Amino acid sequence: MTTLAAPPAPTGTASALRRLYFVRFGFAIAWALVMFTMAKEITPVAAVLLVVYPLFDVGAAVVDANASRETRSPVLLYVNMAVSLIAAVGVGIAATSGISEVLRVWGAWAIVSGLVQLIVAVPRRKMGGQWAMILSGGISVLAGGSFVASAGADNPTLASAIGYAIPGGIFFLISALRLGRTAKEA
Repeated sequence: MTTLAAPPAPTGTASALRRLYFVRFGFAIAWALVMFTMAKEITPVAAVLLVVYPLFDVGAAVVDANASRETRSPVLLYVNMAVSLIAAVGVGIAATSGISEVLRVWGAWAIVSGLVQLIVAVPRRKMGGQWAMILSGGISVLAGGSFVASAGADNPTLASAIGYAIPGGIFFLISALRLGRTAKEA
């Protein structure tokens, strides 16, 4: 009897982050495609989806923190979890008041979580695939400011906030692909 052994699965932080980044890419793109159909008004479904996005970020930060324990303290990831949870509640409340309020909360969340992402990614540079996360964090800060500014427009829409998910997802995909080599070496 012959037994074929499967090649060992890549282990370590890089491998876990790679899987997480692929999931985050898929979620961001799917979420954005669904939300684009609801950019001009906040329906009950749109309100739920707007709350789900930061809640997904909480879950992703939990996975990231668990994967990162062996390489460094996940304190900033805990901060990101708290910020994203507060954002989910804030977006839920803001959704009852209108698009302008949602854009303000979404923008504040993008600024703070972008800063956290940037600060977390810089020390991870040696792992590989983090330049995209550094860019994404910086762009998130700038985009957040634009969401807050666009909240004062005459007829604000959610299109810019929704569109923010697509480049974010692409940055996660790039990082996942770049982490491939690191994950195989682990």
